[in-house]
Amino acid sequence: MGIQIAPSILSADFANLESEIGRIGNADLVHVDVMDYHFVPNLTLGLPVVEAILSRTDVPVDCHLMIDDPDRWAPAYAEVGAANVTFHAEAAAAPVRLAREIRRQGARAGVGLKPATPVEQFEDLLTEIDMLLVMTVEPGFGGQEFLDVCLPKIRKAREMVSRSGLDIWIQIDGGVSKETVERCADAGADVFVAGSAVYGAADAAAAVEDLRRLAEHASTLT
Repeated sequence: MGIQIAPSILSADFANLESEIGRIGNADLVHVDVMDYHFVPNLTLGLPVVEAILSRTDVPVDCHLMIDDPDRWAPAYAEVGAANVTFHAEAAAAPVRLAREIRRQGARAGVGLKPATPVEQFEDLLTEIDMLLVMTVEPGFGGQEFLDVCLPKIRKAREMVSRSGLDIWIQIDGGVSKETVERCADAGADVFVAGSAVYGAADAAAAVEDLRRLAEHASTLT
C-alpha cells in the first residue's frame, strides 16, 4: 500500500463529525480513537458513533481501541464494517484468538503497543496480525509531544516485519506533524495517524497531502 495518512478525528469538532470527515476525503484512512475511561483516563465514543461514521464516508475506517476487555468488544467493530481494528496488547487476554476473530469478521487486525511495551516479544505473533501500532505518545489524549525515544522501536518493528516477509503495516500514533513525520518514515513507519497536524490546519486536505509528500520522500531515502 505504501505510505498512508490516517487523520484522527479525536482532534475534529465532535459536534460536526460528518463535515469534519468530509474535510479529509483525500486521506487513506479515518482514524477513530475509542476510549473507555478505564484503559486510558479519557472517554470518547463507541460502536454506535462508529456505525454512523461508516454510513457517512467512503474512506476506510481505522478503529484504535484504547479499552479494557477488547476480547469482548473488539470483534463488533469489525462486524459493523471497520476496515482495521486495533486492540492493545496490554489489555488483551487472548491476543491470537482475538486477532483471528477480527480477521474472521472481515477486518485487518492490529496490535497496539504503549511506548514502554517492547516490540520484540510480538515477533511470533506477526503471522496473526496485519498491523503493528507503535504509540509515540502515552495513549489517552491528543496533542501530545512526540517521543523521540520511540524511533528505535519503530526501526525494530520494521526489521521484524522485513524478516517475516509478511504484508504488515507499521502505524505510528502520537505527535505526528510536518516536523516529525520524516523521521518516522525513515525509521520504517508507513501508516501515520495525525490529529492536530491535520485538523488544526486551515486546509485539512492540504495538510494530508503535505504529510504524505514528506513521508514518501523520506521513505525513498532509506
